[in-house]
Amino acid sequence: MSAEEWQAVRLSLDVATRSVAGSLLPAVAVAWVLTRLRFPGRALLDALVHLPLVVPPVVVGWGLLMLFGIRGPIGAPLHEWFGVRLVFTTDGAALATAVMSFPLIVRSVRLGLENVDQGLEAAARTLGAGPVDRFLTVTLPLMSPGILAGAVTAFAAGLGEFGAVITFASNIPGQTQTLPLAIYAATQTPGGEATAARLALVSFGLAVSGLLLAELIARRMHLWLGRG
Repeated sequence: MSAEEWQAVRLSLDVATRSVAGSLLPAVAVAWVLTRLRFPGRALLDALVHLPLVVPPVVVGWGLLMLFGIRGPIGAPLHEWFGVRLVFTTDGAALATAVMSFPLIVRSVRLGLENVDQGLEAAARTLGAGPVDRFLTVTLPLMSPGILAGAVTAFAAGLGEFGAVITFASNIPGQTQTLPLAIYAATQTPGGEATAARLALVSFGLAVSGLLLAELIARRMHLWLGRG
């Protein structure tokens, strides 16, 4: 593989890692709110969280462009006050990837949280544990398989994100050209079939490895927690 191809691989890993790191804690919080709380507008929040799963990724990228572009309601203050520009940058690619993979983490964490025996939390309450103590010592360990599986699945999905990234961050080699975008560029280049094939195999291998790792982590955590 050429230096440019390895650069696309490294950039994909970097973007996917950033996207998971930035979205994991908010996803856990949202999953807890949707699972444990009942409030007006809960169904609407649930729909908004899962919207990236059902709308075209290009629409998500366009929405991010409208919001975080240098003339957008969020992007303009960031650029003018802090000198932060997300559009057409690596950070922007990570943001687009995080938005697309966010519902995957939420869904996985919700499944883990729904399997938590609330009787154990009640027992901890009777023993004098406060809300924070109960969450850290009882709830969090029991839901951890869902968190880890969701993070790995989101990472694997982030490696293959295309539509939102190319719309919001463009296809700039060395900055935003991740594996899927490099494959697309190769298919548009005369004689680029071999490059596209190599990158596709790498992408396939990374995706399968991520999914297998997610399953392995979930099984190991269930065994560790005594559920297997």
